[in-house]
Amino acid sequence: MADTAPEWHRLPAEEALKALGSSTAGLSSAEAAARLARDGPNVLASAPRRSPWAIFLSQFADVLVLILLAAAVVSGLIGDVEDTVVIAVILILNAAIGFVQEYRAENALAALKAMAAPTALARRDGELVTAAAADLVAGDVVALEAGAVVPADLRLLEAARLGVNESALTGESVPVEKSVAALSGDLQALGDRRNMAYSGTIAVGGRGLGVVVAVGMATEFGRVAGLLTATEEVVTPLQKRLASFGKRLAVVVLGICVLIFAGGVLRGEPILRMLLTAVSLAVAAVPEALPAVVTISLALGALKMAKQRALVRRLPAVETLGSVTCICSDKTGTLTLNKMRVEEMHGEGEALVAAMALCSDAREDSDGRITGDPTEAALLSAALSAGADLAALARRYPRLEELPFDSERKMMTTFHRHPDGGFISFTKGAAEAVLARCADEQPDAAKAAEKQAASGLRVLALACRRWAERPGTLTHDRAESELTFLGVAGLLDPPRPAARASVATCTEAGIKTIMITGDHPLTASAIARRLGILGAGGEVMDGVELSALSDEEFFRRAEGVRVYARVAPEQKLRIVKALQSRGEVVAMTGDGVNDAPALRRAEIGVAMGVAGTDAAKEASAMVLLDDDFATIVTAVREGRRLYDNIRRFVKYQLTTNSAEVWIIAAAPLLGLPIPLLPIHILWVNLLTDGLPGLALAAEPAEADVMRRGPRPPGESIFARGLGVHAIWVGVLMAGLCLAAESFLVGAEESHWRTMIFTVLVFTQMGHVLAIRSDRESLFTQGPLTNKPLFAAVAGMVLLQLAAVYLPPFQRALKTEALSPGELAAAAALSTVVFLAVEAEKWLKRRFARG
Repeated sequence: MADTAPEWHRLPAEEALKALGSSTAGLSSAEAAARLARDGPNVLASAPRRSPWAIFLSQFADVLVLILLAAAVVSGLIGDVEDTVVIAVILILNAAIGFVQEYRAENALAALKAMAAPTALARRDGELVTAAAADLVAGDVVALEAGAVVPADLRLLEAARLGVNESALTGESVPVEKSVAALSGDLQALGDRRNMAYSGTIAVGGRGLGVVVAVGMATEFGRVAGLLTATEEVVTPLQKRLASFGKRLAVVVLGICVLIFAGGVLRGEPILRMLLTAVSLAVAAVPEALPAVVTISLALGALKMAKQRALVRRLPAVETLGSVTCICSDKTGTLTLNKMRVEEMHGEGEALVAAMALCSDAREDSDGRITGDPTEAALLSAALSAGADLAALARRYPRLEELPFDSERKMMTTFHRHPDGGFISFTKGAAEAVLARCADEQPDAAKAAEKQAASGLRVLALACRRWAERPGTLTHDRAESELTFLGVAGLLDPPRPAARASVATCTEAGIKTIMITGDHPLTASAIARRLGILGAGGEVMDGVELSALSDEEFFRRAEGVRVYARVAPEQKLRIVKALQSRGEVVAMTGDGVNDAPALRRAEIGVAMGVAGTDAAKEASAMVLLDDDFATIVTAVREGRRLYDNIRRFVKYQLTTNSAEVWIIAAAPLLGLPIPLLPIHILWVNLLTDGLPGLALAAEPAEADVMRRGPRPPGESIFARGLGVHAIWVGVLMAGLCLAAESFLVGAEESHWRTMIFTVLVFTQMGHVLAIRSDRESLFTQGPLTNKPLFAAVAGMVLLQLAAVYLPPFQRALKTEALSPGELAAAAALSTVVFLAVEAEKWLKRRFARG
């Protein structure tokens, strides 16, 4: 229906039928066909899907990737075919992984459409017939029974114990008991519209009859699909940083090429030689291994997180978790156990225990598991914990009759034979309704119920009545009057055991935790206080209040709100957008269809693996296999560790590339021959850069990783001294190599080139060991705390020795054997870099203490 459609939940059933031009007999087949032709089918619209080729080619639309493509082409033109092949393989692998991630994302709407009902029972020409759900139109009268998927948005006309599971749409964990009466008052949240049944939700009990008021994209379900289609994924912090890095690198590489070429030509060097030198230098400056290292680091991080019960669906999400400043979490099942429990009791005695066990349809199976309605299961569990024997009670008090619960009376009654003769009835229901039917006033019980309700508990009262004779006809008014009060029970879905500690860890790490739920504000507030989410100054806002705020007002209020209750689907998306506009990097958890747009919009969407719908999982970047909030915090820790390690690799590779640039640029200026051959540059870039760099991905998290604040979203990858470090250490490496060259240049060319080549590789190994931590000394860490790196360094030293001493390598790399003294000198020079970086870290520690 259009935006001006009536508020169907406020209209009496008769007026709704009249407004739709229908009746309880439904539409005629001819009228239904005419409306179908006019309004279109009851299906979700789809945005045009990109072809697989378009998705694959889009992976190359990145500045760093384009630089690498250019480097590959130039390398091929000047004869470095090996470099071209390696770069091409890296880029294709990177594109393939990106393709898989984006192709999965395209399936989110398809999963949403799969949840729609395929058929429905509709009244056509006065008869109930099975019709395709896609052919339903506004005005059709539809019958519902237990297990049926609601095929369209319905205004209910009849509801006989009709219970509907709306968790996929509203987040409400308990099935909603439906009624028919029109609603009044202020704005009604979606979960409070008990006379409506919404498309995609499931009837779990009873039966009902409703008139279709909205179909297709006009349904609440369709609105979610529309939001999902219109919601763009946000670029992750790592993607932003690498894009910025690529643009800066492009400018630097181009500038270096021009300067080196122009300077050489002005000095009288041959133009072709200077062109090859400038191009070799540009290729040396490009970090060929960076995309591969980032991708492999993310993949290894994803594997580690999978072992910790977090399944990553999009690789950038691994690092994004480390940038998170705000976690918006669902309450039920994530922060809580999704299992109701009796928290407080007012009253005692055998009769109370019997009422809790017998006035219920919950059952205990042979394995001791309790099944049934969550509330009744909680009462039965409490009765069993109090020592009740359900089988013995059922034999002593055999059930004879039942008055089932309905939303008008708000109670249920069971009628039993009493072991002492006569009969007894047990009544259970809303506290105010049951207490009003008791023979004697119960002021203490009323106060206890009010206190429990104010604490966010779901409050039920239990009562009984003795009967000398069995009534001929058991009516509501007769059976549920003159009751004897037994007790009041306060129930709650309790917090998960590790949730409070996890929230505290987030707080220490500078991450805000915000609860977003479809439950009542009082219930949400009670849980939030227990978990430490809602403290002094924290606000609670419900969906009605939120809908009344302008974007400007909400932007101002959003900073202080810690609990959102009774929210609608588009409001979850609005909350995420408001937080992002305030500069937050948002992780959003969810399990329902209503969560899918917000999951896609958030920097990191986290779906529930146990209770989550396919639509939520497809829209998410990560799936929790155990639905536990604590797993998110573990994943955040892993994300921070991973980003620290990516920065270490960037620091390591940029420093080496910087050294190569300084060596090649400065040697001619100092009147020295260019010391490194293209094959030496290739060896350094692809082996000594790549293997130890990959091993840095295995570096354990530093001790303070969750005791420091999140990285600022706009922080450059060069921040916190990384760029300065790459320059000064690169200059130091180049200075050592050029000093060695100036001392040895009189010797045979291949011999002194071998010495410079070895000094450069050894200084790299000293450098990579020293940068394992930004502040801690290697001597404090211990070399074996990162065994893959230790092995990589040892392996590279052996490879370099092979390059110097084994004939096949000597021929390929144009090297000569060094004397033991020369090899020792090369090793000694490398310790200069190691000790210099250790000194830098010592200064950082000293200033930090100061």
